Amino acid sequence: MLPFRFTLRSTDGAARRGEFATPHGVVQTPAFMPVGTQGAVKAILHRDVEELGAEIILGNTYHLFLRPGDELIARRGGLHRFIGWNRPILTDSGGYQVFSLASRRVISEEGADFQSHLDGSRHLLTPERATDIQARLGSDIAMVLDECLAFPATREAAAASMTRSVRWAQRSRERLALLRTSAVDGVTVSNPGQAQFGIVQGGLFQDLRDESADATVAIGFEGYAIGGLSVGEPVDQMYAVAGDTARRLPVDRPRYLMGAGTPQDLVECVARGVDMFDCVMPTRHARNGQLFTSEGRLNIKNARYAEDDGPLDPQCGCYTCRHHSRAYLRHLYLAGEMTAGALNTLHNLSFYLDTMRRIRDAIAFRTFDIFRQEFLRSASRLSPDS
Repeated sequence: MLPFRFTLRSTDGAARRGEFATPHGVVQTPAFMPVGTQGAVKAILHRDVEELGAEIILGNTYHLFLRPGDELIARRGGLHRFIGWNRPILTDSGGYQVFSLASRRVISEEGADFQSHLDGSRHLLTPERATDIQARLGSDIAMVLDECLAFPATREAAAASMTRSVRWAQRSRERLALLRTSAVDGVTVSNPGQAQFGIVQGGLFQDLRDESADATVAIGFEGYAIGGLSVGEPVDQMYAVAGDTARRLPVDRPRYLMGAGTPQDLVECVARGVDMFDCVMPTRHARNGQLFTSEGRLNIKNARYAEDDGPLDPQCGCYTCRHHSRAYLRHLYLAGEMTAGALNTLHNLSFYLDTMRRIRDAIAFRTFDIFRQEFLRSASRLSPDS
């Protein structure tokens, strides 16, 4: 089984073109990971996700732990076999979902004690348990447990959260090292080649981000994520923190900005040295009738499209744009047809994945800045209400 390995192929300014190898295949970077919360990308089939060219998807540890359970998935041969997806998978640690429960959880040095949103049962998620769950799932990339801080936050709160996340990262790394060498507490390691990424925290305080990055890198991980952004802060601050933090991270490891964002966010953060992204925006917006096109965002609910026989995006070659008109897509949405969510999701994911392909090509040909300017100019033409 091939170990995790990242190779940097070319650069254009701070933008990076590379690839990483996993036990389930190679992923070209910069990469966007469709979110498969419960082992499925909402509204479409794995077949569709593969045909769109997605090389990796993201699974949600919190939801899979609660239902159907990581032990059941391990008995079924691991997450890849259970869901029928043979390409790479990244799993989060469950931290973001636990910390978003607010009144239902209590944070301590040991971990996060939380109440399930499904049945009210209580669980303790520790760095060790998050590592064990992901080992059973057998993802190709597992994230350490970190503390996700709400925005806005005081410097004192950001510092306490950051230092706790570093301590949890150390515990996560030690646990995985133990699992790699021997059986512990009956934990089934479904993927011996699983990599582990550390997460940089620190809110919007760059000195805290620097301290977190240095401490996390010192622990030693196969890759590094920038967490705690895209949670409501002004976009210019997100870009600044992401860029400054990315420059602090090792050149020979992938850099992952968690939870961002719009197509413009992807382009701007690639320009600042980020390699990997995930976000529910393309799939969630699709189900709400918000569609991304080469001329900006389009609201398919609007009456102006009632008799529009043109494709959703004349520049797009996805199944939706090849076969269906804006008028038909509007009809399906207003009629509440499930097909509306499927066709809209196909298009939005196609747009995101095609954008990443174009970014990779532009970096390889050292024309990324030209691409960036043209992309941002086109994306600003339509408002969300158009």
